[in-house]
Amino acid sequence: MQDPYFFGYGSLVNRRTHVFANAQPARVVGWRRAWRRSPLRDVCYLTAVPDRDDYIEGLIAAVPGADWAALDERERAYGRVPLGPELQHGAGDLDVALYAIEAGAHHPPTDDNPVLLSYIDVVVQGYLAEFGIDGVTHFFETTEGWHAPILDDRAAPIYPRAQILSDEERALVDEGLSRLSTVAKQRD
Repeated sequence: MQDPYFFGYGSLVNRRTHVFANAQPARVVGWRRAWRRSPLRDVCYLTAVPDRDDYIEGLIAAVPGADWAALDERERAYGRVPLGPELQHGAGDLDVALYAIEAGAHHPPTDDNPVLLSYIDVVVQGYLAEFGIDGVTHFFETTEGWHAPILDDRAAPIYPRAQILSDEERALVDEGLSRLSTVAKQRD
């Protein structure tokens, strides 16, 4: 029996945040990313929401032995959604799921539920490594919810999988946010 796969479209695009081998680029048509709050978390996270006119680039990787426990814990605010023909990749016939907050269990961002800058940093670093500048641009341009407050936690990251960014990577994040007229607020 072949191992199942996950499709990552946020921090899971950044290979530095996980140990899943043989990750490879893929695309899911009919979905888009959105910043959302959930009663299960204090801050906003990315989720995937259906949108027939959009697509998400990301990575697929095998879950050895179908042992979802560690990944399910990491993605505890999400449910696993099986993917079918909307998934485009070059790896043959695979059983693939993406993690998404269940419909009705997530809400638009509010001032009380910021997006962590350290989380955005991780996602952009991953997209830059996997898809180059075009992938980073697509991430910023097609993700919904940039009106969310952004908490600048770079000096003392709150995000558990925060990474050290190069000056170029930090500048790329800051430029992307600036193009969206989004400003990160300093942490109290």
